[in-house]
Parts: sequence; C-alpha cells; structure tokens
Amino acid sequence: MKILATALLAVLMTAACGGNGGRAHRTPPRPAEPKRYGYTVRNVYPHATTSYTQGLAYVDGVLWEGTGQHGESVLQRLDLETGRPHVVARLPRSEFGEGIALLDGKVYQLTWQSNKARVYDAATGEQTGEFAYPGEGWGLTTDGRKLYMSDGTEHIRILDPATFRREKSIAVTAAGEPVRLLNELEWIDGKIWANVYTADQIVIVDPATGATEGIVDLTGLLPDGERTPETDVLNGIAYDEATGRIFVTGKNWPKLYEIAVTER
Repeated sequence: MKILATALLAVLMTAACGGNGGRAHRTPPRPAEPKRYGYTVRNVYPHATTSYTQGLAYVDGVLWEGTGQHGESVLQRLDLETGRPHVVARLPRSEFGEGIALLDGKVYQLTWQSNKARVYDAATGEQTGEFAYPGEGWGLTTDGRKLYMSDGTEHIRILDPATFRREKSIAVTAAGEPVRLLNELEWIDGKIWANVYTADQIVIVDPATGATEGIVDLTGLLPDGERTPETDVLNGIAYDEATGRIFVTGKNWPKLYEIAVTER
C-alpha cells in the first residue's frame, strides 16, 4: 500500500510539472515525527476492578467515570482517595456505554453501537436530553465550547453540543500516516490527548491540523503482578485544570494513577 501510494504521488507530481516549463519540482518535506515521552507516577489511587472504564473526566473537583458492557454501563462519580463509585445513572441493558464529557453543567455520555448520546444534569443526575448520531461512539471531550468525538477510526468529529450536529472532522496522523483506533479523549492545554485502543500509548494531537505532536508511552504502568484474566487495556484520561494533575487508568484496573509526562 505504501509503495502504491508513493507511485501515485510520483504520478501526480509529474502531472503537476507538465506546465512548468521543465523546471524542477521540489519534493514536499516529510511530516515531523512526534516527540516521544515517558512518565513518572506521582500518586496511586484505588479503582474498582468492576468498572470497565470508557470515559474519565475531572471537573470542579469531581472525578467522573463512564463505564461499558451490556447490563453494566453506568455514569458515576468516584471518590479519588477510596476509589468508591457513586452511580449517577444506569444505561439500559441494551446499551454499551462509552466516552463522557462535561460542559455547561451537563454530562454527555456516548454509546458504542446504539447511535445514541444521553445528556444528564451534572448536579442532579437526571437525564435532560438525548441525541442520535451515525456510526459508533468511542471517546468524547470538550474544549469548553464544542464537543470532540472519536469513533474508532482516525477521525475525530467536532460537534455542536446543542444539536450534536457534526461541524467538522479532524483526520489524525503521525508522521503523515493515519492513527486509527482512537478511543478515550481528553482536552489538555489546547491539545487532544487520545488513548489508542489496545496500545499502552496516548497520542497528543493538534486539533487544528490533526498532526500527532507527541506520543506518551505508558508501558509497564500497571505491574504484571496486579493483572488478572479480567484486566483489560489502558483507557481513561482525566485532567484537573486547576492543578495540572493528569489521571489515567484502564478497563477493570485496580489502580488509577496520577502521572507526570517526561521527555526522552
């Protein structure tokens, strides 16, 4: 496929030079490679192994979590120190919960294949709305104005929170190649941080261009000795804007980690 793409690019470049009077055509510069980051663990907190984490958010001192699995999907608040969950809302057994985002006093929660987003009052937990959307729902975040949604591909949709209408789509790349399986999302300092499903990596994406500017390698974050047959993949990023703390966890993980990113 890369060979074919290269050959096609060469044909297009030749055609572009046809009316150029024989002048040489410069090869476009290769896209920049993303920076590589490691991590240090600042704090470790308990996390319920029964929570199949799909969305994570920290807003106004409250840690929120959306979970998945049919018959087990909930929206809940977490006590950071104890890991104890307080269920705010339960999804119907037919729905598989996905990413969450909080905006203007509302909590938005996606579903995987039900083509439906539920909207709750963050103060009361009462459902106040519902939206339909095409395709699958995976991750969700916000820049404080718009919603950003992943669907398992390399694309991130920019949505109007009042209507859930797609206004634009961002194609995420790394060194010019598409980055697929984008999952849970978080907005941190003007960038989109995204879990890559089945990988122990988070990509840091420029929302203006879709280019991956950094890759955070979290290999080894959860020790092998704390894994069981039920332990699933890394998933869940939350940012405490007031303090700069970054929290990460995984599906059915026993721990939630506060990390600091380090340059390699």
